Amino acid sequence: MARGSKKKYTKKQKRKAHHIEKGYEKRGTSKKEAKRRAWATVNKSSGGGKKSGSGRGKKRSKSSSRKGGRKGGRKRKRH
Repeated sequence: MARGSKKKYTKKQKRKAHHIEKGYEKRGTSKKEAKRRAWATVNKSSGGGKKSGSGRGKKRSKSSSRKGGRKGGRKRKRH
């Protein structure tokens, strides 16, 4: 398969990349650069396209890609 081919990506990954791409374009990024950034983001979050074969897939992480604020909770104050 040619490099840069999106054949092995799932429909969800393709949809995700499209939404990210539109967001970049809305902020003034060129179409080519927006597409590149969108696929880089999808690859980072899901580990690339899904390869065929038994036991090759990794489970998708449900955690946020960026931690907002402090990591973990605060200790409860006792009176």
